[in-house]
Amino acid sequence: MNELPGSLGTTASLALRLGQAIFSVSSLLFMCYNVQFNNLPPFCFLVTIMGLVLPWSMTFALVDLYSICIIKLNSRQAGLMFVIVIGDWILSMLTLAAAGSVASLTDFLIMSNSRFCHGEFNLCGRYKLSVAMTFLSWSLSLASCLLNLWFIASM
Repeated sequence: MNELPGSLGTTASLALRLGQAIFSVSSLLFMCYNVQFNNLPPFCFLVTIMGLVLPWSMTFALVDLYSICIIKLNSRQAGLMFVIVIGDWILSMLTLAAAGSVASLTDFLIMSNSRFCHGEFNLCGRYKLSVAMTFLSWSLSLASCLLNLWFIASM
């Protein structure tokens, strides 16, 4: 069977997973570093989802690294791939929902001249960067989900 770029156990999958992890860590850092975000639910939702994406992505990055460097075999099974696709799909939809909710709340805070965006705090720039990193993580997660789904269809 031909190797499908981006499916589990390939270097493209490793790159996708590492990109997801890097963007989720950067989103968490922009949201949480020296900021009190816990008073608004969409910010808590974003932090929770990025906290779930990070171990998911790192786990499969390690699986990809193990498959590429150590066993060098095609050890993919349809049942396992289906679970990975479902997990990727759920996390990508939750990531999109979190990014959209924080983006809309940040826009509302900017329009309402909130103290978070103007004055002594000026945190909306950080929130915008966090949303941008979340959208980038979402796009890589969705790409991984679709490529693994394509692999399942070709089995």
